[in-house]
Amino acid sequence: MLLKRQKLDTINSHFTNTKKNSFFQPFFVQQINPRRMISKDIRVKTYPVLKKNTKILTDSIQQKTGQKRSKVAIKKIITKKLGNQVCDFITNHIQGFKLFDVLLSDTNNKDDITSSPKNEYQVIVNLHSVNNYRRINKFFEAANHKLAEGGIFINTFETHKKRKERLLKKFLKPFNWIYYSGDFIFHRVFPKVNLTKKLYFWITQGKGRVLTKTEVLGRLYSCGFDLIEERAINNRVYFVAKKKTKPQYDLNPTYGPLISLKRVGKNGKPIQVYKFRTMHPYSEYLQQYVFEKNNLRKGGKLKDDFRISNLGRLFRKYWIDELPMLMNFMKGDLKLVGGRPLSNHYFSLYTKELQEKRIKHKPGLIPPFYADMPSTLDEIIKSEMRYLEEYEKNPLGTDLNYLFRIFKNIVLRGKRSF
Repeated sequence: MLLKRQKLDTINSHFTNTKKNSFFQPFFVQQINPRRMISKDIRVKTYPVLKKNTKILTDSIQQKTGQKRSKVAIKKIITKKLGNQVCDFITNHIQGFKLFDVLLSDTNNKDDITSSPKNEYQVIVNLHSVNNYRRINKFFEAANHKLAEGGIFINTFETHKKRKERLLKKFLKPFNWIYYSGDFIFHRVFPKVNLTKKLYFWITQGKGRVLTKTEVLGRLYSCGFDLIEERAINNRVYFVAKKKTKPQYDLNPTYGPLISLKRVGKNGKPIQVYKFRTMHPYSEYLQQYVFEKNNLRKGGKLKDDFRISNLGRLFRKYWIDELPMLMNFMKGDLKLVGGRPLSNHYFSLYTKELQEKRIKHKPGLIPPFYADMPSTLDEIIKSEMRYLEEYEKNPLGTDLNYLFRIFKNIVLRGKRSF
């Protein structure tokens, strides 16, 4: 009788550790009743009890549930921390992967990612907010390093707009605006000014940072990811990114008020053009993304460009952002009248014929655009081609003619390109 009981316990133990292949569902096991010797289906839950300081959740789940980690447990953890909507969003993107290829974490420390047991994962899901990362790029680079080619990275952040809404609801007027102004100065100005940057990060350790959507997505692209999907849920943005390349390790992103941008110069050589920053940091990495998503609007500018800040729109309206380009003019990188200094991406949109003709000459401080005021990319290409053909025949006369026409359009007619 004792041997029979031990045998039945062994069978029950075996079936209890056997789960169905359904994704994120409580699995079924067979339990044999030792008295009646009949089998019946019961549901077995294996939700682990995790410690508060647990960083790599999948490792803890494995320890709590044995050799096979439970997808049910992962779903419960995500739901408990972030809610059902977020859980559905995340699981929809990772349901095709095996559990041991998924790294689920809740950390702001890149070392927790780099020291995870496997050398390579197909999916990394971090439930911690990007706003609390001390070094955002280093964390994204660590995720890139741990992911296989084409691997998925899922994370979340709060935008500066949602932060503003949240803070203004904390107090009544005018105290809410006083509180928000102090928060703006400390969390947005201090980290971007060299004199206060070190003090800011010493005090905060990088926690509670104010981030724009442009900066987070731009950092992602600079670290070798492509955005697959983004979704606003419960006043936060959740993104799914795919590893495409290795990180670029850019040491000079557009971060301060005065920036230098890489542009195509004479003979196709790259030149650094100086401008006052009108876009949020790391915006240069999103140019192709915005173009593919929104295309161009009238005047050849990118449509619905969320990268431009409110102050930047004001600067562009009165050409304040282009004043530092006078330094390029004095250095000899630019001539007075000529085609705009273009980024590699925008330059690639031009016809081969215009590209070859364009690099024979320096870009200009004042573009012929303001003489013709073209609306579409095709019209811009024709306008620049016409200017260059005339310029090659009569350089001085052409520039004087275009200067007069530009003056008439801007000063007398009030034309603008914004």
